[in-house]
Amino acid sequence: MKNRLKVLRAERNWSQAELAMQLDVSRQAVNAIETGKHDPSLPLAFRIARLFNMSIEEIFDDQCE
Repeated sequence: MKNRLKVLRAERNWSQAELAMQLDVSRQAVNAIETGKHDPSLPLAFRIARLFNMSIEEIFDDQCE
């Protein structure tokens, strides 16, 4: 699944560790989501969307290319 997490994080000058702390996940989890190696759980996707004040669809794209 493609996502805009890395861009959104960079716009706020947050490190992966800082974002992970705010989401209560590991830095490795943030990295895995950003690189598309792991899809977040639905509760985590909601936490991410709330943190950035966006809808889940604005951050994550489940469309196949």
